[in-house]
Amino acid sequence: MAVINTPNGYTLDNSGKRVVVDPVTRIEGHMRCEVNVDENNVIRNAVSSGTMWRGLEVILKGRDPRDAWAFVERICGVCTGCHALASVRAVEDALGIEIPKNAHLIREMMAKTLQVHDHVVHFYHLHALDWVNPVNALKADPKATSELQQAVSPAHPLSSPGYFRDIQTRLKKFIESGQLGPFKNGYWDNPAYKLPPEADLMAVAHYLEALDLQKEFVKLHTIFGGKNPHPNYLVGGVPCAINMDGELAAGAPLNMERLNFVLSRIQEMVDFNNNVYVPDVIAIASFYKDWLYGGGLGARSVLAYGAYSKVPGDPSTDQLPGGVILNDNWDEIYEVDMRDPEQVQEFVAHSWYTYPDETKGLHPWDGITEPKYELGPNAKGTRTNIEALDESAKYSWIKSPRWRGHAVEVGPLSRYTIAYAKGIEYVREQVERSVRAFNKLAGTELNAKQVLQSTIGRTLARALESQYCSDMMVDDWHDLIANIKAGDTATANMEKWDPSTWPKEAKGVGRVEAPRGALGHWIRIKDGKIENYQCVVPTTWNGSPRDPKGNIGAFEASLMNTPMERPDEPVEILRTLHSFDPCLACSTHVMTEDGEELTSVKVR
Repeated sequence: MAVINTPNGYTLDNSGKRVVVDPVTRIEGHMRCEVNVDENNVIRNAVSSGTMWRGLEVILKGRDPRDAWAFVERICGVCTGCHALASVRAVEDALGIEIPKNAHLIREMMAKTLQVHDHVVHFYHLHALDWVNPVNALKADPKATSELQQAVSPAHPLSSPGYFRDIQTRLKKFIESGQLGPFKNGYWDNPAYKLPPEADLMAVAHYLEALDLQKEFVKLHTIFGGKNPHPNYLVGGVPCAINMDGELAAGAPLNMERLNFVLSRIQEMVDFNNNVYVPDVIAIASFYKDWLYGGGLGARSVLAYGAYSKVPGDPSTDQLPGGVILNDNWDEIYEVDMRDPEQVQEFVAHSWYTYPDETKGLHPWDGITEPKYELGPNAKGTRTNIEALDESAKYSWIKSPRWRGHAVEVGPLSRYTIAYAKGIEYVREQVERSVRAFNKLAGTELNAKQVLQSTIGRTLARALESQYCSDMMVDDWHDLIANIKAGDTATANMEKWDPSTWPKEAKGVGRVEAPRGALGHWIRIKDGKIENYQCVVPTTWNGSPRDPKGNIGAFEASLMNTPMERPDEPVEILRTLHSFDPCLACSTHVMTEDGEELTSVKVR
């Protein structure tokens, strides 16, 4: 390939040393990343590959649309519930079903619970170890750690020297045992780690606190949806009944005791976001003030469908609005129409699939999933033991979605960029307050755009969204109680449950802003059965390979021009890729209609 200038503004050069990360760990699913570094150890080319399959969309053909949510929810157990919500919304859109207000509010609380849970678990248990060195925490002074905690977040009650001394003792015993678990094989002596021991100890303490609290957060799913993961949903509403005077029994009706329990869990989310999560991200980022890499497409082009509407089905009431920003122009925001075949299209020029004409993309309503697994002529290794991919050919099981032909980034950074640019007051105040705190700790004078358009900004946006969601849930809870007190206890609309009431043919789309970004489910219904079903998920957008024009996707773009301390210890690659919270289980898909094996691929 040598040197290539891409249409979306990147200069790729694969002539330098190639570094392979396979598998990329601390993500959901299987992913491979290859980069080329120049003589100064700066990344000049990046290749991201999804190496995992699934097949639930094709399995759905010929099935009852009312059952689709239960199948597609199994795409992933991490972003549990978002696929089910997108599915029921797609079916309701196709059939013209309006859900009761109570159902809307309950779904909103379930979706926001997922955001908070997913973001907290992602940062503390998947991403933090890219910035935090737990071994270094053994050198910390517990008294100085306590002082740091009280300076960063004085409202957090767990801040005494004794508390941090106990954490340090537990950590020491754990490390001395030799059973390092999630801390094993870390690059703990790499100079890319910048935190002082006290910040490392504070972060490890919060890692443990988050581990305890996350299981409490998802109890909302068990109350409203019966279980977690994979809570129950229902076309037309939600499956939980409201009976304020009743005892808990078969069918698990919601009564005041259960709803007060829900409010208690929401308050725990509010407190953790305010006192721990957001302050931690800002404090850790301040020690990496010169690490403003990894903006990628997040610094140029972003997309969001919009989420958290106050009125069901009315995007104008979205509390995080949708839109598209192209080429870093925050002054012009395009509207998104998921039904428009010219807007959302998937390409397969560099994916292990085949289309009749691979120069053209397909709208999801017309999507095709036909496998074509072959390595390019410049690949190294064999079909089952790949040593190097050929990015000039097909190299991933992920398709390439594009908005009007543009590669875009989706996710919390995209949502916050669009909300900030659109002047959403809550978001603007959050971002500007956080940037002021960052500048004070780091001794810098950066503006919101400079901070957001980086790996650090992507991580901050995730924390701020978690905070926003927990605050919105307080309002949702009070709205639900007020509606029930007004005499409305309906949680489902079953007027169109019977297929005899459906049109002969119908098509619909369901949108959800999932933890990792814009999620769309498109369905075609014919004679009461599913004729076609396609999911375009966040990691399909972000992890996409190149399209026919040569535009690179968000993962690849974000790695460009990043300097590395030690290429053989790819902390910087993991740092930026993890900021997206990749979910390869969601983004890759292949299976024949009758479930037969197509081929066998061994992933090392």
